[in-house]
Order: sequence, then structure tokens, then C-alpha cells
Amino acid sequence: MMDIIQVKGNTFCIDTGMTYIPYYQINEEEIILLDSGWAKGERKGIDELLESRGFKVAAILCSHAHIDHVGNNAYYKEKHGSTIAMPSFEALLCSSVNHLKTFYSGQTLTEITEHYGNMICETDILISDEQEKIYLCGVKFKIIHTPGHSPAHICIVTPDNVAYLGDALISHDVMKGSKIPYAFILSEDLRSKKKLYGLRCSKYIVAHRGIYDDITDLITDNIDCYRERAERIYAVVEGAMTKEDILKAAIKKYNIQVNTIYKYAFVDRMLHSYIEYLHETGRLTLNIDHGFLKYSKADHA
Repeated sequence: MMDIIQVKGNTFCIDTGMTYIPYYQINEEEIILLDSGWAKGERKGIDELLESRGFKVAAILCSHAHIDHVGNNAYYKEKHGSTIAMPSFEALLCSSVNHLKTFYSGQTLTEITEHYGNMICETDILISDEQEKIYLCGVKFKIIHTPGHSPAHICIVTPDNVAYLGDALISHDVMKGSKIPYAFILSEDLRSKKKLYGLRCSKYIVAHRGIYDDITDLITDNIDCYRERAERIYAVVEGAMTKEDILKAAIKKYNIQVNTIYKYAFVDRMLHSYIEYLHETGRLTLNIDHGFLKYSKADHA
């Protein structure tokens, strides 16, 4: 069953069992959601919980445009007239199926519509890359730009000095269970994680699933985790290999379950970021071999 946790003051979060979805309580009837959750797995439970408290979703402030974070935006906009605020680029992705295709390029429009259609929503307030604060329903939130996990990911600080970190960090439990944690641009993601060392907040909420008083060790462990996973990918490279060769080798060596085309596309996107990072940092070289792009270890080039 879903539950509500008071984090500090008027900042709460909904424990869905899969994620923590924070909200700021404006008054006895209205709340501002920080992300809206996953439609397929969480909507019914979130809706029932909010209705049991008599809450109306006055606004949704989104950290980034992934299906488990914006899946109920359009639903609450239709049901409650919720104002939606999101980073500009993330909002552009969510504005149409055609725009989503630029991100999910390996899948057809039909597949994207069926699997990611709940991400489509109209955003009312666009957050620029330079913006450091936003007012929603008269409430001021601080904005910290942490790109990498997604192109324009942000962290959000509530008036209670509680930071919602979205997916900029993952919990230790997720680290233990994740064979290849996701990043869109790993080099940027690592820079954003280091940026979080400078935060001075009273509480920190991680979407997948943690509430912390201090995140210093968590940041270090996240950085180490992602770098170690990059080394795992590096370890499977033998000779000259295409990206798909590396993908096949990683799936086999690390026993990654791939049983649907959506899971394959997801693993492919995850792997691409690590290969790109290894290439960018000089660990892998990229060459044309008989008309195919192939990677090899730099010390073997």
C-alpha cells in the first residue's frame, strides 16, 4: 500500500513502493507535486491516496522527462487543471510523439505511442537552463541544474530547504541491484553529481527511494558506482567490436535479462552512454572497419 511520509514542514513524499514522489502542501486542499509518477504502475494508487486526503494537484514541477516521472502529468492537468512546469528541452520532448522519436530513435512511432504515450503533455511554464528559481502558486522553489541523467535534468529545493534530487543520485539499494544504471550523457552526469557536494539542505529526497540528512557519502558512492560500471563495459571489449557486439557481450557476461524489444532498446540506450564515455575519456578508440564503426581498447589500437 502507498503511504505518505512527512519529510519536513510542508514537504512530504508519497511512497509508492517503487519511488518517492515529493509534494509541497500549499494549504489543506492543494498540493504541488514534484514529478507525477508512472501511469501504468502508480496512477491508481496515487490517485486513491490523494483523494483520501481531499487533495487537489494545483501544479506539477518536473525534474525530467522520463516515463516514471511525468506519466501522470496529462492526467492531473485534465482532472485538476494542474499547472505543469518543466525544463524547456524536456518539455519539448513531451510535446508530441514526433519529438519523443528524437529520443527513442530506435523505436517506431507506433511503439512509442503505445509504450510512452503517457509522457505527452502540454507544459505551461518552461524552465530555462539559466533559471535558478521558480514561483508556482505563489510558492518559491530553487532550481539546480544537473544535466546528465537526462538532457536537462534539474533538482528542486522546497521552501523547507528540502532538496528533491530526482534521478541525479540513486540509493544504495538501487546501486546494488542495478547492473548498468542509466545516464543519458555519463560525463555530464558525473559532473552534476560532483556539483551536489556543494548543496547545503536539511533533507534530501532521492526518487528511487531514499531520504537523507547528508548525501556526501552517497554522492561519492554514486560516482564510484557509475565509473565501476563503465569499467565492466570496458572489460568485455576484445579486439575491434561494433556497439552491438559490445551489447551482446555485456548482456551475456552480466546476465542482463532482455525479453522485450522495449528492454532491448532501453539496454541499448544505457550501454551507448557508457561506450560514449569510454571513447570520450580515451579508453576506447573508434574506427571504420570494412564499412562498420568498431571500438577497440586504446592501448590495443
